[in-house]
Amino acid sequence: MPNDFNTSVIEEFRANRGVVGGMFEGARLLLLTTTGARTGRPHTVPLGYLPDGGERMLVIGSAGGSPRDPAWFHNLLADPVATVEDGTFTYEVTAEVLAGAEREEAFARAVEQDPGWAEYEQKSGRELPVVALTVVPGPPRVVVAAPSGFLKLVHDAFRRELALIRAEVARSGPVLGAQLRVNCLSLCAGLHGHHVREDQGLFPGIEVQRPDLAPVVAELRAEHDKIAELIARLREVLTDPGLERSALAAEVDRLTRQLESHLDHEEEALLPVLDAM
Repeated sequence: MPNDFNTSVIEEFRANRGVVGGMFEGARLLLLTTTGARTGRPHTVPLGYLPDGGERMLVIGSAGGSPRDPAWFHNLLADPVATVEDGTFTYEVTAEVLAGAEREEAFARAVEQDPGWAEYEQKSGRELPVVALTVVPGPPRVVVAAPSGFLKLVHDAFRRELALIRAEVARSGPVLGAQLRVNCLSLCAGLHGHHVREDQGLFPGIEVQRPDLAPVVAELRAEHDKIAELIARLREVLTDPGLERSALAAEVDRLTRQLESHLDHEEEALLPVLDAM
């Protein structure tokens, strides 16, 4: 039977391209579609997730503290290939149930960031499964077709992630948690990959089709270089085991100011011309 609450969240997520309110407001959320173990039909649920660096994310089978594992977890045991929607991209993933020390380390990170996970586990009376979702290589599907809409959507996703990380830094204690460090490093990797794709794909195409925009593209490339320096600095400070909250906040704020200025500049310069190209 459809879950009315899940259905409303899924509809809101898709309508607002990954942004929802209510209990999920300000949370990292994805839609996971599995194949029903008994029915063979697609089954979609909204889930909170934890970045795990690179092309991997973690989901936890809490089922709200129920003594039974959630249906989506049983579906993944039967067929570990699933689909993820993150509001910007839709892509295939493969699922792996973590075990032993790897599971304990991942769950400890989750609890350190949100003690509610430990409360769910205690309430459930079972060990909550931790599942790693790894992106299958290949081009993802996108929720908008127009180049300008796609660029704006990607930029807004980075803006939201920066806001989430800044809020996490503000809430953190004097000793920075391991998951917060992973979140920051995942952001760094995502920004680096996005700018490499622009430098190697988008910008050369613009220079060929719109030679008059070459000076603007040169400015945007220079901004990429400045952001790369800030990313390198953030990665460096994250290696310090004694890193204090104020020091991390300063680096994240510095990156945020530079990046938001760059995103605004890029949109002002390129959005009006991308679709025409």
